[in-house]
Amino acid sequence: MKLTEIVDNLKDDMVKAMVEMLKIEAISPEAGGKGELKRAEFLQRWISDFGFDEIKRYDAEDSRAEGGVRPNIVATIRGKNPEKSIWIISHMDTVPVGDISKWKSDPFDPVVKDGKIYGRGAEDNGQSLIASMYAAKAIIDYGERPDYNYSVVFVADEETGSKYGIQHLVKLGIFKKDDLVIVPDHGVPEGNEIEIAEKSIYWVKVTTYGKQTHSSIPHTGINALRAGSKYLVEVDKALHERFSEKNDLFVPPISTFEPTRKEENQPNINAVPGEDVFYFDMRIIPEHDITDIMALMNEVAERISEETGAKIVPELYRGEPSPPPTPADSEVVIRLKNAIKNVRGIEPKLVGIGGGTCAAYIRQAGIPAAVWSTIDETMHQANEYCKIDNLVNDAKVFALMGFEY
Repeated sequence: MKLTEIVDNLKDDMVKAMVEMLKIEAISPEAGGKGELKRAEFLQRWISDFGFDEIKRYDAEDSRAEGGVRPNIVATIRGKNPEKSIWIISHMDTVPVGDISKWKSDPFDPVVKDGKIYGRGAEDNGQSLIASMYAAKAIIDYGERPDYNYSVVFVADEETGSKYGIQHLVKLGIFKKDDLVIVPDHGVPEGNEIEIAEKSIYWVKVTTYGKQTHSSIPHTGINALRAGSKYLVEVDKALHERFSEKNDLFVPPISTFEPTRKEENQPNINAVPGEDVFYFDMRIIPEHDITDIMALMNEVAERISEETGAKIVPELYRGEPSPPPTPADSEVVIRLKNAIKNVRGIEPKLVGIGGGTCAAYIRQAGIPAAVWSTIDETMHQANEYCKIDNLVNDAKVFALMGFEY
């Protein structure tokens, strides 16, 4: 029996595993949850009789989380060449539900309907996790050792920074320079994009200091909200005008500067706010440098401060430059392209994205990584779902990665 036929025969098991897993909340403490422990324990039990040569847990300590840990699971099939490994890395954690009124069903009571599985985390990243898990089972059932060690990895904390997930594993040194890494955490409905590069991600916090006073006598104070708003509009325009270069590898091909979160400046309406805080989320193409961006932001801040009397302070809140792209001719990209063509009959194109994935930390360690999956891009939305066909066909691609075709 062909390897892909074995995957087809596992379809019902894959759906069952997905439904059972999605019932277990796995939201990080930063987002108000308890972490991934219960989901990790479920997954360990579920794969315990698959026939893996080794299943290991690498816990990162986190006192805020249930059990005081953020678990990471690595399940391995030994290959013909054990000096080299293929890794498929997906994440267990999900974002919160959001506005529950927008959901047509309970986000943690999955619904299977019209060839789709609905639930929080179904597409991000449950589909790829279950697909990789059953790709490994198909290889085991196939009875032939893969070319290299073949490991599926389920990490914690991807949605809130990866400190307790992939960064923890990288620090432990379990990945090697010649390994092949697939991170199935980006995709399009056609399944024809392989991500080989990511923009640098920077968050900038902007604090405006004014002078609080009663709103009936605003002339005795300095309105931090008004000054901050003026700054937001002008610096937003300046950033887009100054840093307008394009890089067609990326979608979109430009650097983006999005004002996003705004903190509450005061609880009452009848006072001029003396302090105001908002944030930019920036996704930067390699042609631009954060030093130049911050210099421009400070330049505009000084001008608006002089005009308004407020003090405006932009500061880097979080971020780091992205690593170099994965080479287009690397073994992981070539194998993945061949597997996609074998299963889907399409020629995938190479792209860069603005979103951050675990691949960035792998590339930072000098290891090539490719990001691919087939999704309808419902992640982080109400009524998130995955298509069962995508679940099965992606598993076929992951399974074929174990063998040179």
